[in-house]
Amino acid sequence: MADRKAELERKKLKLEQMRKEREEKNRQRKVKEGGEEKKVAPTSSGQSQDLRAQTDELLSSLGIPPASGNDSQAVVQPVKETVGPNEGAPATSAVTTQQASRRKAKLTVTKVGETNIPPRENVTYSKETQTIVVDTTEKEGHRFGDDHSDDTCSLSSLVRDEDTDSIDVHPAPTHHKMPHVENVHPTLTQEDIQKQEEKPSAPATKDSPVTMVKKVIELSEEEKKQIMMTEEFQTFFNKTTRVVERALDEEIDIFVDYAGGESEDMESDLRAGERLKLQRNFFDERWSKHRTVTSLDWSKQHPELLVASYNANEDSPNDPDGVTLIWNSKFKKTTPEYVFHCQSPVMSSCFAEFHPNLVVGGTYSGQIVLWDNRVNKRTPIQRTPLSAAAHTHPVYCINVVGTQNAHNLISVSTDGKMCSWSLDMLSQPQDSMELQHKQSKAVAVTCFSFLSGDVNNFVVGSEDCTVYTACRHGGKTGISEAFEGHMGPITGIDCHNVPGQIDFSPYFLTSSFDWTLKLWSIKDQKFLHSFEDNSDYVYDVQWSPIHPALFASVDGDGRLDLWNLNNETEVPTASVVAEGGVALNHCRWHGSGSSIAVGDDVGRIHIYDVAENTANPKMDEWSRFVRTLQELKQQAVEREEESSLGSVSMTSPLR
Repeated sequence: MADRKAELERKKLKLEQMRKEREEKNRQRKVKEGGEEKKVAPTSSGQSQDLRAQTDELLSSLGIPPASGNDSQAVVQPVKETVGPNEGAPATSAVTTQQASRRKAKLTVTKVGETNIPPRENVTYSKETQTIVVDTTEKEGHRFGDDHSDDTCSLSSLVRDEDTDSIDVHPAPTHHKMPHVENVHPTLTQEDIQKQEEKPSAPATKDSPVTMVKKVIELSEEEKKQIMMTEEFQTFFNKTTRVVERALDEEIDIFVDYAGGESEDMESDLRAGERLKLQRNFFDERWSKHRTVTSLDWSKQHPELLVASYNANEDSPNDPDGVTLIWNSKFKKTTPEYVFHCQSPVMSSCFAEFHPNLVVGGTYSGQIVLWDNRVNKRTPIQRTPLSAAAHTHPVYCINVVGTQNAHNLISVSTDGKMCSWSLDMLSQPQDSMELQHKQSKAVAVTCFSFLSGDVNNFVVGSEDCTVYTACRHGGKTGISEAFEGHMGPITGIDCHNVPGQIDFSPYFLTSSFDWTLKLWSIKDQKFLHSFEDNSDYVYDVQWSPIHPALFASVDGDGRLDLWNLNNETEVPTASVVAEGGVALNHCRWHGSGSSIAVGDDVGRIHIYDVAENTANPKMDEWSRFVRTLQELKQQAVEREEESSLGSVSMTSPLR
């Protein structure tokens, strides 16, 4: 502890000694500086005299005469030394220029360099187009010294203080001006330029170029009237005014010519070719090749899905005999969405209307099979037994009828047996009946169709060239009436089911091997009209789902025909022939009515788009179809009278 105190004492003594040494050094330095200032002060006046002489010599060398002695001596005067109360040394001397500023100095003109820095321009814009016009004369005047009061430099603008070495600058006044703004003339169009060229120009001089001006012929009032009264002008004016009026109000095709013209036939032919346009084909090398399309059906829950059934492939005995493919028309994929098959050729198929995941098929062996796309297998999940209680002959007719809460699967085979099934249980039918006409042999049914909105009454086509009406329940269960008129087996039948202002459900169409299509009504056992434009077997027919007077048919020549009965009853409205020389055997309209699918005998499915003006009905199509049916009925009555008179004349004895 004693050592620590001794060490602190030594440090204090050392610090006190250092402080005294520093104060001594500061005192000696101040004394030394005070002596030097005293030495410098007496010599300041002599140095100023020498500096004045040097200045006069410099001015003489520049061509400026020196000032007089009295004036020069009065300019610079020394100031007495003063010592402030807080300062240890006297203050330095200062030079004043008060007397010099009061006296007028002798000025001369000298040439000096000049640098012009233009002021910053603030450009503003208005709604008009503007441009800045630079005043060149004003700039040139300022540059080359037109005004000496602004551009000359005098000694009063630059005064130099020899002692302070300071410069007092008096800036010359500058003129700031806002930019001059003028309106810009609008851009001249080609017509304006031509008008200016047509105006009489000033007489050309020797140096000016010679321009050729086209002279415009001014028509007289009489000549104008003569042109306006001509037929060509009237036709042109009437047509163009209609086009302009359409263009001002509408955003559609304004060049429609309702009056027709020379190109009317050409345009109608062009439209006819575009009424049916091939959209795409469905074909799979593995499953479609060497097979025939036996049925088609569009899904109502998923309108882009199409199911097609195929018969056996004789060239590949190891493959399944029956194949059902589901195609997707929404995407451009070339393979089927689902592939199902079974042991017997599938003769008919359809989507279960109220079960979007189920597909039903009728086979050549008589079995009804059921596939489910939720199950990861291609074979049926259910099938009916091969027994006397069910079908034992090929099933060409299959359909789901009813409502969401009460519906059944209806199937009819070629042995004349009709069965009603529940999709939940296919082990045995819920109901069955034998279709016989007047207690004769069973009817070999090839096709059938239910009346629109009816689950009880239906019509069937048979192999014996006859069409029958039948019902499932009631006092007239079974076949009730027969419609004769075809000369060959019935291949297709379809009842009118287009909703609209008028009910046309009693009317139905049939197709046959006799190369004809026939229009019938269940209220009359004689056909209303026979369509005889085909030259081969007509395999299928179907009404449009949206147009009351439009239907489609396919035949063995590969023709797809569209018939609009409101336009023509003797020839089809539109027709197209499938490529490859194939026979078309089935057709099905899409639910939208804008496209149709057809199947051929080589396993290929063709999707055709139908033009809007053909597929979509107008507001008066229903009333027009009523008049068309009345005319067809009148023709049928006249035809019947002629046939009866002909038969009477043939049976009457000769005289």
